[in-house]
Amino acid sequence: MQFHHHGYVSGDPRIQPAAGTGVDRPEELPDEVDVLIVGSGPAGMLTAAQLAQFPDITTRIVERRDGRLAIGQADGIQARSVETFQAFGFAERIIAEAYRITEMAFWRPDTENPHNIVRGGRAVDDTTGISEFPHLIVNQARVLDYFAEVAAHAPARVSPDYGWDFQTLEVAEDGEYPVKVTLVRSAGADEGTEKTVHAKYVVGCDGARSKVRASIGCTMAGDRANHAWGVMDVLAKTDFPDIRTKCAIQSHDGGSILLIPREGGYLFRMYVDLGVVPDDDNGQVRKTSMEAIIAKANAIINPYTLEVRNVAWHSVYEVGHRLTDRFDDVVPENVGARTPRVFITGDACHTHSAKAGQGMNVSMQDGFNIAWKLGHVLEGRSPQSLLSTYSAERQVVAKNLIDFDKTWSTMMAKKPEEFDDPSELEDFYVRTAEFPAGFMTEYAPSLITGAATHQGLATGFPLGKRFKSAIACRVCDTNPLHLGHQAAADGRWRIYVFADPSPAGAASPVAGFAQWLSAAPDSPLAAMPDGLDDDAWFDVKVIYQQPHEDIDINAVPNAFKPEVGPFRLTNLEKVYGTVPGNNIFDERGLSREGVVVVVRPDQYVANILPLTATAELGEFFARIHSGARV
Repeated sequence: MQFHHHGYVSGDPRIQPAAGTGVDRPEELPDEVDVLIVGSGPAGMLTAAQLAQFPDITTRIVERRDGRLAIGQADGIQARSVETFQAFGFAERIIAEAYRITEMAFWRPDTENPHNIVRGGRAVDDTTGISEFPHLIVNQARVLDYFAEVAAHAPARVSPDYGWDFQTLEVAEDGEYPVKVTLVRSAGADEGTEKTVHAKYVVGCDGARSKVRASIGCTMAGDRANHAWGVMDVLAKTDFPDIRTKCAIQSHDGGSILLIPREGGYLFRMYVDLGVVPDDDNGQVRKTSMEAIIAKANAIINPYTLEVRNVAWHSVYEVGHRLTDRFDDVVPENVGARTPRVFITGDACHTHSAKAGQGMNVSMQDGFNIAWKLGHVLEGRSPQSLLSTYSAERQVVAKNLIDFDKTWSTMMAKKPEEFDDPSELEDFYVRTAEFPAGFMTEYAPSLITGAATHQGLATGFPLGKRFKSAIACRVCDTNPLHLGHQAAADGRWRIYVFADPSPAGAASPVAGFAQWLSAAPDSPLAAMPDGLDDDAWFDVKVIYQQPHEDIDINAVPNAFKPEVGPFRLTNLEKVYGTVPGNNIFDERGLSREGVVVVVRPDQYVANILPLTATAELGEFFARIHSGARV
């Protein structure tokens, strides 16, 4: 973490100085805003935390509840989400309080006594090193708390406006604030009072019954699996030996349980199979009592017993898989004719079962995707056409998730005798580990993702997929660090320059690239307005092939040592060398002739180019940075 470059900081450096709209931020919800976020769930709070980094943008988030969420229904945190938490600065703290999944146990009927269950196998959660971050279980409410803290401590000082219920919206064809939103006070002394807010953009993060979705004419399409599950978070006395291990439990004829230990050492969650729902059920299964669910669980785990002492939360749900045909307000006949003004995220545009642990995780990536794009468009960094990439990118991700969840949910509901092999469920869990961990997202070529023409120069950084971090040694302080962990969620593009074999200071391709970056009119740095820090829009890092002790930092080109802050101090933390025995060039398949890897603000690889392809890189950014302030 860097601070002091604006003067001495004696307090908590995570609390950034208020700036722009964060200075004297009005307590009351204003009549006009740049971005109105509806709903303070995971997607909404991440969107707020990201936009709070843009101090010149007026962002407000409305929530119909009268305060913070106390008990969340979601709890699974995939490694991709923890990578995202690292970018927002709270990964270490949330890891410390979370339950960490390292293995999953698979229980099945005893072949000698089928009415009893036995442990049939174990599967390591991440056998291939998909991520350096763990798979966690932590209450959704705590995730929201952390994002709320980030948003409140960011320059724009964004915090939720509780007690406002969204009613409807209308989008005008023109005007500075074309989206007219009607809200009603849902809490407080003035409950029932109506208010109109005019916004430039609206992001609907208001759940499966989304009113924002209804307002823009989107409908959910899909199916139900006609299978019900009872879910509860409980404190219990039990002799089941794997009560603190994630388990898939299949009984002979009583159904199955997905058991997930919760944070804190005692609490655990059970998804208890309630069986097939008849077509004429008319919602009766949802009235299944807590006592009936507990009895069902005891029948499944025989010969073990479960004495529930306390229930923190419980519900009954039927598995459903539904998806909207678009994630914004632009109907198909208007695609290309206008850019979107309203967006929907998370459960508002895709729903699925909870057992794959994807709902909160995918929703947060929806928010990350749209938030930085809104920030860039509203600040004038990018054209409005950038916003059309949100629906195009995220709908594909949601469709892939639903397809995966259908398979996983169907397998979880099968009876043991319906499997061709007793270990089929376990094998599927191991074989598909990269998907539920959140790493199968791969964005297609677009305005912000280049073609794979030069993929061979960096085989370990697939285009369109998230930037998989690796260790390099920071030269100025000799610290070996994960390169990706140094990229904060601050809205900046990353340009990683992996140097050719020449030493720093020598005439070389990397020196020529640095000269172009600093001085050429088609360099992306040339597009930045005057008065900003040299690295305000682009975080450029160089990684030399030599170990740190062989790199003369004074010989490193100034393009990799930007001047920042009012005192124009030199930032030396962007120069890296390799770590012997852990060489990033070898680990990520990087060309020894050098390569440039461009990474989007939401951590996805956007382009891979040779050091000599400066014209191509300049053209790539010219398309993205050619807007005017909205």
